Amino acid sequence: MSFLNLTDVSKRFGATVALDRVSLSAEAGEIHAIVGENGSGKSTLMRILAGAIKADSGTMELGGQPYHPHSPIHARKAGIAMIHQELSICGHLSIAENIVLGVEDARGGILKVARIRERAQQALSALGHGDLDPDLPAKSLPLAMQQVVEIARSVAERSRLVILDEPTSSLTEADIEHLFSVMRLLKQSGCTILYISHFLNEIHEICDRLTVLRDGQMVGGREVAGISDEEIVKLMVGRDIDEMYPRSARTPGEPILELDHLAGVEKPHSASLSLRRGEVLGIAGLNGSGRTEMLRAVFGLDKVQSGQIRVASYSGLAGPARRWRQGVGLLSENRKEEGLLLNMSIAENIDMAGLDKVVVSPSQQEARAAKWIETVRVKCQSAHQNVGELSGGNQQKVAIARMLRQDVDVLMMDEPTRGIDVGSKEQIYRLIDELALRGKAVLMVSSYLPELLGTCDRIAVMSKGVLSEPIPVASATQESLMKLAVGQ
Repeated sequence: MSFLNLTDVSKRFGATVALDRVSLSAEAGEIHAIVGENGSGKSTLMRILAGAIKADSGTMELGGQPYHPHSPIHARKAGIAMIHQELSICGHLSIAENIVLGVEDARGGILKVARIRERAQQALSALGHGDLDPDLPAKSLPLAMQQVVEIARSVAERSRLVILDEPTSSLTEADIEHLFSVMRLLKQSGCTILYISHFLNEIHEICDRLTVLRDGQMVGGREVAGISDEEIVKLMVGRDIDEMYPRSARTPGEPILELDHLAGVEKPHSASLSLRRGEVLGIAGLNGSGRTEMLRAVFGLDKVQSGQIRVASYSGLAGPARRWRQGVGLLSENRKEEGLLLNMSIAENIDMAGLDKVVVSPSQQEARAAKWIETVRVKCQSAHQNVGELSGGNQQKVAIARMLRQDVDVLMMDEPTRGIDVGSKEQIYRLIDELALRGKAVLMVSSYLPELLGTCDRIAVMSKGVLSEPIPVASATQESLMKLAVGQ
C-alpha cells in the first residue's frame, strides 16, 4: 500500500471548482512531481494536505491511517512539512531557533537552549551541513542556505512527507544541484517528497513519478522515465504546443535605447548596449551579477554613478514617472513588492501607471481591463478580483498587462516567466514576438538560458557588473553564455 493515498478529493470556492475528484498516490522514499498550469489546482491540493484548508469531499490516508488535518499544526504533528516558494524564515532568530520554531523544547515556560541547539545540529548534520553554526542569525545566510534551514526544520520534526513548492525559482544552478543533493538524502531516509515545479528538466533529473493536473482534474499519472517534455506539456495544456519559442522574421530598426558605460552606485560597473526597435535583446548572467541593477538604473529606481542613457530623442537621467512618459516600461522580478498592489483589483493594477492621464468610471476601467485580461489570458473570476487572490503566474500576467496598457516603446522585462507554467510561458513568448513585429523593443533579463536562446535576436552577458558585447543568438550556446557569465 502507498504511503500517501488521496481519493476523489474535491474543493470549491463559491462557483469556482478548484479540485474535481483528484486521486493520487505516493510511495515512501519517492520524489513525486505535481505539475500543471497556474490555476490547475496544485496549490489548493497542497494546502489541503498541509491543513491550511479543508477538502469538501474525498478521503486521504497517510501511512495506512485515515488523515483529516484540521490545521497546519495538526498536519505538522502528523509528519507533513510544506516549504513555500517564499520562505518562512525569521531573520532575527538564530538558525537553531528557526529549525525548532513552533516545537521548541521548554520546561515551565523556559526554553532548553542546549537541547534546541542539539536538535538543530542533528538536523543540519543529517542534511550534510553539520559544519553550519546553529547560533548564526538566519538573516546572514544566502537564500539557498535559508532553504536548507527550512528543510532542516522538517528533519527536526521527523516529517514523513515534505512538500516543496517551486523551490528553485530564485536559485542559481549551483544552489539547485545542492538542493537536489539534500532531496536525495531525504529520499534515502524514506521521506516522501511532493515536488512542484514548472521546469521540466528538473522533473526529469530528480523525480520518480509525476501527476498532472489540469483545470482541477487529474489528467495523467505515470513514471517520469520514458515520458517526453512534449507529452507532459500536452497533458498540462490539453493541446500540442507546436513551437515553444515562436520567433518570426524580424527587421530591427533604429536604436531607441542606448547605454554608454552606465555604472550604478554598486552595480553595474560598466554597461553599454544599443537596443533597436523591433528587436529582443537578452541579458544573461548569474544572480547578483548586476543585471537587475542595470534595469533599475535605466528606469530611475537606482542611482547612477556615471555613464549615459539615451531613450529615443531624450538623453540623461530620469525618474520612473518620466521614463513612463518617454515610453519605457519595467517589469520587476519582484512582482509582489514592486510590480503589483496585491490588495487592489486586477483592473486597478492594470490602470495604475496611467491614472494621471484621464479619470474613468469603474465600468470603463473594467471594460478596458477585460481587453488586457483576454490578451494575456489571465485566469480570474473578474476584473474586480484582488490580484493577491491569483496564482503567481496570473499575477505576473497582470504585471505584464499593466505595462502593455501604457503602449510603451521599450519593454524592460526582468525574469518575465519566473514562476509561470509551460503553457503560459509559450503565450508570453508569443506575445514578445508579436511586440517585436509591431516595432517594440524588448530588453529581457533571464536566468533560463534556453528561453533567451529561443526568444532573443542578440544576447549580452553580465559578469561581475560588466556587460559583454551583445552577440547574435545564432552564434551563442548555453555553454558559451555560461562561460562568459562565470568570467571565463
